[in-house]
Amino acid sequence: MRVAVIGAGAAGMMAAAVCKAEVILFEKNEKLGKKLFITGKGRCNLTNARDISEYFDSINRNPKFLYSALYTFTNENVMEKFESYGLKLKIERGDRVFPSSDKSSDVIKTYEKMLRDNNVEIRLNTEVRKITKVDDQFDIDGELFDRVIIACGGISYKSTGSTGDGYKFAQKFGHKIVELKPALSPILLNMDCTDLAGLSLKNVELNAFSGKKKISSEFGEMLFTHNGVSGPIVLRTSSLINRKENIKLFLDLKPALDRQTLDKRILRDFEEFKNKDISNALKNLLPKKMIDIVLKSANIKIYKKVNEISKEDRANLVESIKNLNLKYKSIMDINTSIVTSGGVDTSEIDSSTMESKLVKGLYFAGETIDIDAMTGGYNLQLANSTGYLAGINSSKIEND
Repeated sequence: MRVAVIGAGAAGMMAAAVCKAEVILFEKNEKLGKKLFITGKGRCNLTNARDISEYFDSINRNPKFLYSALYTFTNENVMEKFESYGLKLKIERGDRVFPSSDKSSDVIKTYEKMLRDNNVEIRLNTEVRKITKVDDQFDIDGELFDRVIIACGGISYKSTGSTGDGYKFAQKFGHKIVELKPALSPILLNMDCTDLAGLSLKNVELNAFSGKKKISSEFGEMLFTHNGVSGPIVLRTSSLINRKENIKLFLDLKPALDRQTLDKRILRDFEEFKNKDISNALKNLLPKKMIDIVLKSANIKIYKKVNEISKEDRANLVESIKNLNLKYKSIMDINTSIVTSGGVDTSEIDSSTMESKLVKGLYFAGETIDIDAMTGGYNLQLANSTGYLAGINSSKIEND
């Protein structure tokens, strides 16, 4: 039996590595795992060590569809497999799993060892242009195969080869593609962020609303860019608002303090700086770059003296610190997002095998499918789990 795997990302390489057949792995790039190389800032967050039952809360699209995949090839299975090939792993904050070397290249080398061990024929610099079904076989640019696994990734980071080929192939076979959206992406704001660019905030809370309905509340770190915001809590928020309308974002700069406690804290600072400008009185409470924007939001002039601040001014100041409107514009272009939300409709894929319900012998794995998750190693786990299912099932004779 001959099996073609299209795409040498995490899902494709895992599928090829476990498939018990004659496997040819097609990759249009000049090397394996090109996108994998830059994941986790070059460190490659391979998976997450928390109990697999807790994964589903961190999956944004179609968590139930992934039940079989995640329980068939768990995070523990992933760690054991990589360690069995000599890759040392470590667990960091948030149960994130990294190679001990902090080098994504070591993860890719381990995938390559798995592929060589399974006698996979690797064809780099080989772009698949056309796949057609001929009787019970698949014609790939003039070459016949018994099974095909499509693992071409999404359309984010196009420079790594993720140009949406898998969606085109799927559509040709009659599959529905759920609208593609950016996920885990920076957010653009409708305000001048020039003076804030580079400012990093810790222990803040970002709240997102669709109209009057609260969609999400994320606590942690974020970063201002020259035209918006980024960082962990922003990326997570983007994945939760990317299919919603009338978005509003509010930033709580002091989530550990309720309004009453914050007001008392401000009064103490005012007592110390009562003859100073209000902007000076806030230097111990807020980052210097945030003071002007908070005062502007509270409608207080930056040169107003502390002893001139009214009770109403103070109430506005508290509200600005606890509920600063970030003036949402849009999520950044999908090419800047870490993953693609949307893809091949999961209702048309057998969740226990990853085989198409429309075309016998056609399988899907990874980001090409309408699945995505939060940061923390979850997306790579989904790639490995779906890749594993596609790989082992595509070589089973009973599928004939």
